[in-house]
Amino acid sequence: MLTIAEIGQAHDGSLGMLHAYIDAVAKTGVDAIKFQTHIAAAESSKHEPFRVKFSKQDKTRFDYWKRMEFSQEQWIEIGEHCKKVGLIFMSSPFSNKAVDVLETAGVEQYKIGSGEVNNFLLLKKVIETKKPIIISSGMSSFEELNATIKFLKSHNANYSILQCTTSYPTQPKQYGLNVIAQLKKRYGVTVGFSDHSATVAAGIAAVALGAEILEFHVIFDKAQFGPDVSSSLTMTQTAQLVKGVKEISEALKFPIDKTDNSNFDDLKSIFEKSLAINKKVNKGHTITFEDLEAKKPKGYGIDAANYEQLLGKQVTRDIEKWEFLNEEDFK
Repeated sequence: MLTIAEIGQAHDGSLGMLHAYIDAVAKTGVDAIKFQTHIAAAESSKHEPFRVKFSKQDKTRFDYWKRMEFSQEQWIEIGEHCKKVGLIFMSSPFSNKAVDVLETAGVEQYKIGSGEVNNFLLLKKVIETKKPIIISSGMSSFEELNATIKFLKSHNANYSILQCTTSYPTQPKQYGLNVIAQLKKRYGVTVGFSDHSATVAAGIAAVALGAEILEFHVIFDKAQFGPDVSSSLTMTQTAQLVKGVKEISEALKFPIDKTDNSNFDDLKSIFEKSLAINKKVNKGHTITFEDLEAKKPKGYGIDAANYEQLLGKQVTRDIEKWEFLNEEDFK
């Protein structure tokens, strides 16, 4: 089970904030931390339709991406910090240039964002690194995914796939938890769930349904600025989620065989019950349902499960209230 905390742009362009996130995430029990590596000039142009005023600080979306950039040296420091605190260093590149930056920084795994799944130029660049690749399927149909998987296989890539819904925050009816099994059956690779619901429940459900990778956005505070804040978990929620999914993942390794309950023999002898009489009766009394009670433990009288065999039978002796009933007490 691999858990990935997605920082994205939660650092809001602050290197100090980014390093604070690394330290905070390391305390939650998460396995990996993932960033986004943006180089505005390499990934965007003036024709980008999303180039609108984005915040009071940024005149355009391009300006925002520019502010999210870090230098090569800073990325090296980021990678070193991740490894120092025991986190797998991951990032999503949005240009071939970004891959070069991440390789120099020592990135350990790559995540391909939903909008880049059919960017075969970028995929080829990432494949050449020989590092594990996680593909997010949020914007892709099966037809589009088929083409991507064919490309990855043709280049002997080491890849896995995440079910993802590109909606922030994702509502329950949009989770697509059924797709987890479909992806496994269709492609025969490790499958996970990229969650944007800002809930603990969705991730736990995904793992119970077979997800082996779980990615989710994290934030320090829901009042912060950023495009992913509404779909992010707090650090407290993250710790709860990680604990829950690791327990579920462990549980799935140990299926219970309900055809064999021999391990419960001792407990069954304590908690299961024997038939007793609930009133004093005299020899010759005919037993009715209202005469019977079931008392612990099992084995001191006829099993409670067999009460029907006593109905209508006469007792062969006087029996005191609360005595157990056995075969020799009846004709």
